[in-house]
Amino acid sequence: MSGVKGLGVRGWLLLGLITVVVLAATGVWNPFPGLWDWVDRSKPISEPDVVWQQRVGGTPRSVTIAGDTVIVEQRTRIEARKLADGSQLWERKADWSAVAGSGQGSVVAVGKLLDKGYEVLDPTTGVTRRRDDRAVAVWTYRNLLLDAYCVQATDCTLRAWEPRGTAPLWSAFLPGVHSGLLADNPELLGTRRLGATRIDGGVAGPESVPPLLGFPVDGRVHVVDTATGRVLQNVQPGREERLAVVGGRLLRIAATSRDGSCYFVITAVDPATGQQVWRRAGVNLRTADAAGCVQREDPQGARNVLIGVAPDGREAVLDGYDGRLLQVGAEGEKLLAVDDRYAVVRSADKDSLLGRELSADRTRWTRPAGQKSGAALTPYAVVITEEKPSRLVAAEPRGGRVLAELRTSANALAVGPNGMIIGEGREIGYVRWGAGGTGAPPADQGAVPVPDPGDTWRPPSDQDDCGPKKELCADGK
Repeated sequence: MSGVKGLGVRGWLLLGLITVVVLAATGVWNPFPGLWDWVDRSKPISEPDVVWQQRVGGTPRSVTIAGDTVIVEQRTRIEARKLADGSQLWERKADWSAVAGSGQGSVVAVGKLLDKGYEVLDPTTGVTRRRDDRAVAVWTYRNLLLDAYCVQATDCTLRAWEPRGTAPLWSAFLPGVHSGLLADNPELLGTRRLGATRIDGGVAGPESVPPLLGFPVDGRVHVVDTATGRVLQNVQPGREERLAVVGGRLLRIAATSRDGSCYFVITAVDPATGQQVWRRAGVNLRTADAAGCVQREDPQGARNVLIGVAPDGREAVLDGYDGRLLQVGAEGEKLLAVDDRYAVVRSADKDSLLGRELSADRTRWTRPAGQKSGAALTPYAVVITEEKPSRLVAAEPRGGRVLAELRTSANALAVGPNGMIIGEGREIGYVRWGAGGTGAPPADQGAVPVPDPGDTWRPPSDQDDCGPKKELCADGK
């Protein structure tokens, strides 16, 4: 008995540890898994809590919702997880990935940076559906996958595939693509999207392929019809021009330095005929820097619309197809996000966000905002970030009804039909619409995919295109 009393604190701790090890080894009781789970438990990344929260293998470079699956791209590998509970479905070593298709028809293209070729995987199983050993570049859309391979530097072939197809829909010759291996979604000559802090640039997922794409090759622009593969134009820009392909038109943007200012003229051409369709002067598409009006940037916009600045400093949204003014902001207002249906604007006093419908040029909703609020439009929701306190809000694009409101410093990574993925560091979580008692969106507002952008490629109409007060009509079309 005296021996037991003489064990001391260290002796008792050692005896207890031996007892626990013996019990664990014999299978009677094993506290270690539960103990480790307690130590490794992640702090919730939002309040209210997410539906599920998981720690991925590395900091995500991109996250995409593909049907019932979440594709997480990291630096050297790709993970697929169940949208329902976040559990891992498969993992693959790869340097890049991109999702094509939509819903249950989605696929994942993966590849390595220093190797030609790529594989098309099933997002749920990770099984290879198609393999290519020649391609140097891949472009992914909701309804198409494009790739390009080159026999020689000046002899390349562009091919179009249905996302789950096994044979090309068409192929087209291009006299080059670019130097080196370009991996997924190299830049083409289109529009430059507005960005927002804490909202990933790919939050909306893949978009439908535009009717025309502009491929820059050796200083020239090759305009390709994505329905047939026909190369419609092979254009050399002028010395003071920048070319862009937007809304089914080839835009020639001229910026001339005169009297200490830049003077802009936009001319839209039908690539099929080479004929001028519309023309606007005096609208700055933010393509030029201050040094000699040299144009180094694509115009700002999204899908089929452009963002311009009038001579009086007010921002305007133009239809790329016919040049009509879809919206002209008030003095001091700032566009935060735009697509070809809606725009999100910060008011001149910086105290409110305004949701506007472009087709009607009217304000549909208003909500309080801070000076550092940001926004992004997706097919299913407008995502809004707020600071001090940090919040993420998802709302219906048309009506502004809140779908989810979170107190969180996490980033918005991906938005789907029924919720969004948020993330902070290696932690990602799924927020279902209706979190916090907001309720699910109606079936026709935010819960279904938007119509293809083709629905907005309208022929010119008799609608007045000079703005509500005819302020941009001086130079006409």
